[in-house]
Amino acid sequence: MEEKQERLEDLPSAELHDRAVKLALDRKDMGFFWRLLSDIPAAEAGLGDMKRSETDLMRVFGLVTDFLGAGEGELADALRPVYLTYLRGTPE
Repeated sequence: MEEKQERLEDLPSAELHDRAVKLALDRKDMGFFWRLLSDIPAAEAGLGDMKRSETDLMRVFGLVTDFLGAGEGELADALRPVYLTYLRGTPE
């Protein structure tokens, strides 16, 4: 039996988004989500929406700053349960 092959290029962008996000969630692929977050400001700039691009770029920068500081001081102490759970390999 011949299987009908769907061409991804023929799908609407919204459908591609939904499928890619679902696949990344199923795979627990944080790399994809990080790439998407990183590419959004450039895509917005390409569309001419510089104000939104700059706003989103600052949000991504804020997340990176939070990530880099997550091992220091009171924030590190507040995140101890997260670190312990991950290091022990126990599900959340």
